This record gives sequence, C-alpha cells and structure tokens, in this order.
Amino acid sequence: MGSSYKSAAFLIESRLADAARGDADACFDLGIAYSSGAGGLEIDMIEAHKWFNLSALSGSSRAAECRAEIAEDMTAREIAEAQRQARAWLNATQRRAA
Repeated sequence: MGSSYKSAAFLIESRLADAARGDADACFDLGIAYSSGAGGLEIDMIEAHKWFNLSALSGSSRAAECRAEIAEDMTAREIAEAQRQARAWLNATQRRAA
C-alpha cells in the first residue's frame, strides 16, 4: 500500500508542475490517472473531468473525447463542480504567471 501511495504522489507531483505551465499532455495524464486509478490513485471522476477539461481547453481532442465519455456517468452537479474546479485552477495559475 505504501508503494502505491508513493507512486501516485510522484505521478501527481511530476505532472502538476507541467500542468501549471499549461502543458495539455500533463493535464491529460492527470485526467487518465484520476479516471482509471493509475499509480494507486483513488478514482475521482470530478478530478478526471477537471483535468480533461483543462487539457481540452489547451487544444487536446483526445481530452475532449475522454471528458465527454466520463461525463455520461456523472451527474449535472458533479460536472458543474468539475467545471468550477477547472476555472479555479485556471485563475490560480494565471495569477502566478502574471
């Protein structure tokens, strides 16, 4: 269990820095990790949707497809929360870049 936690933490840390710089691939990787439980992460469809949404906003058509696919299994409230979190991420990272 400890090894899975370390693996998941490393995955998140290594991709978050790239995602903060607007790297669509990093956002996509985070979406995959949260939607599949890769690296020992808990599956979290709200987080997955958020990251796929951020990747899609950067031009990833793969992310847009994944976002639409997981949205089919989410409630409107969950999707709204994922969108709120994506906006908050954008606002926070844009303020840091300015």
